[in-house]
Amino acid sequence: MASVTQEQVLEQLKTVTGPDFNSNIVELGLVSDIFIADNKVFFSITVPAARAQELEPLRAAAERVVKAMPGVNGAIVALTAEKKGGPTSDDAPPRPTPPARPVQRPAPAGAVPPPRVVAQSGAAAQGAPAQAAHGHSHGAPVKSGVPGVGAIIAVASGKGGVGKSTTAVNLALGLKANGHSVGILDADIYGPSMPRLLGLHGRPEVVSGRVLKPMEGYGLKVMSIGFLVDEETPMIWRGPMVMSALTQMLREVQWGDLDVLVVDMPPGTGDAQLTMAQQVPLAGAVIVSTPQDLALIDARKGLNMFKKVDVPLLGIVENMSYFIAPDTGTRYDIFGHGGARKEAERLGVPFLGEVPLVMEIRETSDAGTPIVVSNPDGPQAQAYREIAASVWDQLAATKGGRAAPAIVFE
Repeated sequence: MASVTQEQVLEQLKTVTGPDFNSNIVELGLVSDIFIADNKVFFSITVPAARAQELEPLRAAAERVVKAMPGVNGAIVALTAEKKGGPTSDDAPPRPTPPARPVQRPAPAGAVPPPRVVAQSGAAAQGAPAQAAHGHSHGAPVKSGVPGVGAIIAVASGKGGVGKSTTAVNLALGLKANGHSVGILDADIYGPSMPRLLGLHGRPEVVSGRVLKPMEGYGLKVMSIGFLVDEETPMIWRGPMVMSALTQMLREVQWGDLDVLVVDMPPGTGDAQLTMAQQVPLAGAVIVSTPQDLALIDARKGLNMFKKVDVPLLGIVENMSYFIAPDTGTRYDIFGHGGARKEAERLGVPFLGEVPLVMEIRETSDAGTPIVVSNPDGPQAQAYREIAASVWDQLAATKGGRAAPAIVFE
């Protein structure tokens, strides 16, 4: 059986009438890049946010005609909603634009298919809390949380290479050691770390329909794109596909009852990070930095990003704070010392603690046995547990003082 091509899919989609009833969805430029893997077709259709639920039949029609094509084993179609600036109305159909010629880009083998995303607002979001979002004078919609999850916190950094993922997993294990039920979501699509950090292999079990059962390691419930694609497979998805995968890993996973879900955010402050911060109901964010000025400059960017989207700042962790030579016990401030503490004081943000640069932390991380579980009585594990206790205290204070943003898919 011959493989289906993107051009053939586009031709078939030209039979689906767009929301203006005059042109088809391809001519209107509503169809995203088309990804084909194992003769399964993945793409999204851009529609006005306010009409997403109304246009669900459009999505279903596009999915139906593609599934009917010879050589197609399945199709997953997502509705994505895009709000544009200026005096346009969400009720009006998008302005017709010439469709971009798709690039032949097969999705990675075994990749998680994107979920169907439908915009929600106000009471239309099932389970939405009866509270207003903060910091948006134009009246942002109330968003729904994740059932069973008490609080979601982000661990982020303004740049890569500062030990964010190692901090995230040991923070989660510290919270677990302190008596809380904890899960961890690896939100770094392009560089997932949790499978290796926790020594986990295999693929999540499908419990019903599209709902996945999270993997478990050292008492944590874990989800990562690394469980769904091979470790050496390069992820070449663009923004909409990344967000669809993150949506599925957050919303279509049987997390159960958790006190805290720790999200290991991608490094930096780009579009994916900002969108994740805006869409996930974060109860707070933890920023990881090393002491030197260059890292602190990037940490400020991360702090400002969360401030702009009204996510409470739980505090700053100074990682690789100092180095103690294992042979002599001499302390060296390789990257300087205390920069993160001073920055926290300057910004009025809690300083959560410092973690030294210790070979044992690196070795246990590479081995899939994080320091909090491999040497729970050691000083490094104690440092992480104290940071976890500080995060929990800040989280409790934040819950009492303000409502966190919640999730909406637009």
